[in-house]
Amino acid sequence: MDFLDLAKRRYSVRSYKETPVEEEKVARILEAARVSPSAANLQPTRLVVVDDKAGMGKLSRAANVYSAPLAIIVCADHAKAWKRPADGKSTVDIDAAIATDHMMMEATSLGLGSVWICWFDPEVVAHEFGLPETLEPINVLAIGYSDEPAKSPDRHATERIPVGELLACH
Repeated sequence: MDFLDLAKRRYSVRSYKETPVEEEKVARILEAARVSPSAANLQPTRLVVVDDKAGMGKLSRAANVYSAPLAIIVCADHAKAWKRPADGKSTVDIDAAIATDHMMMEATSLGLGSVWICWFDPEVVAHEFGLPETLEPINVLAIGYSDEPAKSPDRHATERIPVGELLACH
């Protein structure tokens, strides 16, 4: 399957089976994050893997993880951030987003569903997981076997704007 077909197959899953995600699949998802590009190759993304009931209970205090059996808290290490010289913009959010996207796509390729969660309380996550002050939780990626009907890969024809609208200048 080529990348575009894979990208069209991916959709946000908000209902999961209780089936745990196999260790080898978790390892591949983490490898996808590890090989993701980052600004100046500074690699400021750090991950917290949550795959047990106690951890998911702690995470549920901060976010709706839709009963997924696995979640990855994607964090940015501000001490490792590259900053654009012109205006000082830090790229840690961008680098974390790239790593998250790589993990979502790898999960999809492995027959897993995922949903990118940004609606959470970062202070609760930091407290519950004892994150150091230099780490900022950027998002949570819930992962598991979908317990809902798959969305059609053809949905993009009607659910997405046309390429002409996507282009800011042409």
